[in-house]
Amino acid sequence: MKMRLPLALIANVRLPNSGFRIGHWIHNGVTKASLLSSCNICSRAERRWIKPAGFDTGVKTYNSLTKQKEPLVLAQERIATWYSCGPTVYDHAHLGHACSYVRFDILQRILSRIFEINVIHVMVITDIDDKIIQRSLEQNISPTVLARMHEEEFKRDMQALRVLPPAVYMRVTDNIPQIVAFIKRIIGNGHAYVTSQGNVYFDTQSIGDRYGKLVNLGGIVGELGAQDKRDPRDFALWKASKPHEPHWESPWGQGRPGWHIECSTIASSVFGSQLDIHSGGIDLAFPHHENEIAQSEAYHQCEQWGNYFLHSGHLHLKGHVEKMSKSLKNYVTIKDFLTSYTANEFRVFCLLTRYRSAIDYSDASMNEARSTLSTISAFCHNAQAYMQGHLQCQPIEEGLLWERLAATQSSVRKALADDFDTPKTVDAIMSLIHHGNCQLQPTAKVDGPRSPAVFGAMLSYVREIMGVFGVDLLDIKEDHDSSGVFNNVVEELVHFRSEVRKFALSVEDQAPQEPHTGSEIQKRHPRLDRVPLLKACDTLRNNLAPLGVHIKDRGTNSTWEITRRGETGNN
Repeated sequence: MKMRLPLALIANVRLPNSGFRIGHWIHNGVTKASLLSSCNICSRAERRWIKPAGFDTGVKTYNSLTKQKEPLVLAQERIATWYSCGPTVYDHAHLGHACSYVRFDILQRILSRIFEINVIHVMVITDIDDKIIQRSLEQNISPTVLARMHEEEFKRDMQALRVLPPAVYMRVTDNIPQIVAFIKRIIGNGHAYVTSQGNVYFDTQSIGDRYGKLVNLGGIVGELGAQDKRDPRDFALWKASKPHEPHWESPWGQGRPGWHIECSTIASSVFGSQLDIHSGGIDLAFPHHENEIAQSEAYHQCEQWGNYFLHSGHLHLKGHVEKMSKSLKNYVTIKDFLTSYTANEFRVFCLLTRYRSAIDYSDASMNEARSTLSTISAFCHNAQAYMQGHLQCQPIEEGLLWERLAATQSSVRKALADDFDTPKTVDAIMSLIHHGNCQLQPTAKVDGPRSPAVFGAMLSYVREIMGVFGVDLLDIKEDHDSSGVFNNVVEELVHFRSEVRKFALSVEDQAPQEPHTGSEIQKRHPRLDRVPLLKACDTLRNNLAPLGVHIKDRGTNSTWEITRRGETGNN
């Protein structure tokens, strides 16, 4: 059963030399309408976001603290301090987790590669928690062993998805002394209390209306389970130990940290009293991030600890309202996912929606991502073939393509500066590719100059920008477990086949001519004794296609590409 707070008015008294207020809860006969009106006024006054002073990146990002886009201003020039909540390592990571980590990895890559920001990223590993303890008891292994197993699995999953590792992973259990010291200072500052049962709780009333920076707390749900709290909203900083649970010594007796305190402590131990960016899934906004803010500002006695809170949208199974989660048993593990799709395809899947939007996962949405990636890869292959002289085309409108390339580069930077708008960026790239493909029309006879340089520039840019997003267009190993040796074998095979085709097509019977005009009565044909060679070449091409090797005949020349098995190559 959920507990709801009674309506109340808050009379705020400012502490001397502090940004904090002591809230007095007045239970009187006020109406609900007058209460909400009063709270809204307090909200505007107390929860005002303070725009940081410092280096303006030229990027605007949606800030959950203000519920709107704000200029991204960093405390230090071209340095972004970034903290993210890592996994609670009690089970396999699933695709919902992957979606959040990949999306923020893309944002960090954009800041680094496009806007030249040095991102210093710290991630916590929660390796002690109620769920870890419960799972270890079920499996009859120690919580430490369970946590280490799933921590290493998580890191392997992130590597498989090409998520760049943070500057450092920090485990909760490696920082217990720091957490104890952090709690002691919060108590000393008058914002936490110790109970007779040995628990320590944050006193939400001690900061008045400052509690609720991320969410509107009207009628908020309180946490259940604890009977020794002063207020339903108060949350545990330290939990007294229970039988058969891991515990550590503290001034309040044996116990272990609460959930939220770990992040405030670890982030502060690295970045101090000011943090540029804090990220996580939208489900962490309350209570986790809200409580982090309260703890950190109570510890540092500051008006604003984290300047920007970025939240990613949930991943849903198509047709389901609920997010993908372990508790609902509606999840797909990353390992299982990667048996059907690739890291490149998943990244394109993430790029096709805004990072803070909910996203539907289905075979159809993954096929859309696969098709988009296939179109990009096919263009790169054809542009390269044109540059090598393997693809013959009519004269190129070179000036038009240079203009399109410049316009694309400008529009991509503008889109990424607008809250990392990756869908608009992908649209711009696909438009550039469309214009390039319109020029790459094969022809048997070439009449006029060639323009390989512009396709070299387009090819380089497409590879570069997709590389910014972590999509490696040059990496085919993930799809096929292939190697340089395999590619060389295919190259030699296709070259040999091309030579056979040229030989079969080079000598033709003289077609009969009209006696009066001298014109051919019918088209010339290959010699009959060489038709079997052409059929053998066609058979080889058709047999290799299901194996992922697609040969494209362009007159007497041939090009090839490797795709996923069973996938049809784009012409």
